[in-house]
Amino acid sequence: MNDKLLVLGTIAYDSIETPNIKTGKILGGCATYIGLAASKFKTNCCLVSIVGEDFDKSHINLLESKKLDLSGVEIVANEKTFFWKGKYHENLNKRTTLETQLNVLTKFYPKIPKNFLDSSIVVLGNVDPNIQLAVLDQIEQPKLIVMDTMNFWIESYRDKLNELIKKVDLISINDEEALQLTNCQSTVEAAYKIQNMGPKFVIIKKGENGALLISKDNVFSLPSLPLKKFSDPTGAGDSFIGGVVGYLSQFKNISFDQIKGGVVIGSCIASFTVQEFGTKALEEITVSQLEQRIKDFKLLTEFEIMKTIFHE
Repeated sequence: MNDKLLVLGTIAYDSIETPNIKTGKILGGCATYIGLAASKFKTNCCLVSIVGEDFDKSHINLLESKKLDLSGVEIVANEKTFFWKGKYHENLNKRTTLETQLNVLTKFYPKIPKNFLDSSIVVLGNVDPNIQLAVLDQIEQPKLIVMDTMNFWIESYRDKLNELIKKVDLISINDEEALQLTNCQSTVEAAYKIQNMGPKFVIIKKGENGALLISKDNVFSLPSLPLKKFSDPTGAGDSFIGGVVGYLSQFKNISFDQIKGGVVIGSCIASFTVQEFGTKALEEITVSQLEQRIKDFKLLTEFEIMKTIFHE
């Protein structure tokens, strides 16, 4: 077993609408997606979250069957699990939130199991920055702290968010959030501005335009894989970062080149997530499928100039 990986985030129920499908209530939440993606690696991964007594035993069994440690998940009697309902438009990159029920999330104060206080990698999923900081205060000396956030926290909790950003090693956010956070017009400019706020590494997720990784001295840009089937973007960003940290947990020391490899692995896993609704693809993808998709990504960016084409 490799490094201990601690994942803070929501375990939730979602209801998703697209122009063609309505799912009804299905398993969701950022910790769920991150954990399922990370479970593809030999990693001792603990989820820190909260659910209500309505959380189905079959979903607990599913997460445990993937070797995820649920000792950090609190189950609260007489309460309901966090619920989100959203509708995607013809352009699946755009969505509208139809309903949010915080439910048990209003009572969430994370409790880190004692045997995970020395976690090597900590992932602070997309929740209230106060909760993210509360987790960080409990952890001893992680070698890598990763965070995500969203528009609402940027708008409403900016001071706490700035405090948190100074403490993390890697931030992973989407392009829209990066521009909002920095008031920049360019994602590249925004990435460097965020890096100057504290993190050594910045990943900008660009949806169908791929991902950008920057550090002080290095840049890596990965396109997205053209997919014939694209069903549901929900959880893609969380699956991505779950793949990144799952991969990084295999290494004693973490460098730019290793994170670069993690970006490829995370993108591969996320490309499966979007092809099915909810967590279905994450539950079912095989090692051989992942290995083939890594080859697909390599072919996508590999080329050779066959002869001299320029004139002196």
